Amino acid sequence: MTGREILHKIMKAKAGFGTSASDTGKGKSKISNHITHGFHLVKGKSSHPMEDYLVSEFKQEKDKELGLFAIFDGHLGHDVASYLQNHLFENILKQHDFWIETKSAVKRAYLETDEEILEQALVLGRGGSTAVTAILIDGQKLVIANVGDSRAVISENGKAKQLSVDHEPSKEKIYIESRGGFVSNIPGDVPRVDGQLAVARAFGDKSLKMHLSSEPDVVVQEVDQHTEFLILASDGIWKVMSNQEAVDSIRQIKDAQAAAKHLIEEAVSKKSKDDISCIVVKFQQ
Repeated sequence: MTGREILHKIMKAKAGFGTSASDTGKGKSKISNHITHGFHLVKGKSSHPMEDYLVSEFKQEKDKELGLFAIFDGHLGHDVASYLQNHLFENILKQHDFWIETKSAVKRAYLETDEEILEQALVLGRGGSTAVTAILIDGQKLVIANVGDSRAVISENGKAKQLSVDHEPSKEKIYIESRGGFVSNIPGDVPRVDGQLAVARAFGDKSLKMHLSSEPDVVVQEVDQHTEFLILASDGIWKVMSNQEAVDSIRQIKDAQAAAKHLIEEAVSKKSKDDISCIVVKFQQ
């Protein structure tokens, strides 16, 4: 794909989730009517344009129904997050061994997508993005992957269980230093890679990539009668709410879209100033 074609795709994407102050929507599975999803996005208090993008949809792939859900939280611009919205799932599903060696296929797709982004740095800019993705296979199995601090949490009989890993610089200090970087720890601020980035893993960020990983953590979670719902959300929620607080906040809300909207409203009421995006997938009504 040429730089001009990539730029055209980005401009098309900007007409979607990336431009308005609030976006929202919902949908449901065709094979399991009791599985529904809803999403909501709200721009934060910053002066820059909205940097969050998401995917929330069901699609047919061969003889399987896939729920594709993702939060992309951009930084230093939104072009990398927009690129991920358009390409990451495509790259995951084209892996030849996705159905056999799912975890390794997802990891490979994340790394290959990051290579594409770095190769197009002149078009996409110097920024980056975190990501958390969830693939629901036939309503029975969840494949969760993430880089950064957007988070995936499920509710099992009302108990919160985090499926993603928060990639904090302080937790990966040895790795960062082994590659020639450093982790700043300035009083009043969060730890940062090379004094700049508050996550230890991300897509893009070409100037930091020598000290920054894009390898995701991947887990596979079975969906059973105890699985009530899944929350995917950017860190604008998790900065002000615990996993259990988020689960408790929406457990009695049956509509997935209303639940996603309520979670963001709760975060805003708790003084979260970041761009916030949230997806809720309900497995039980």
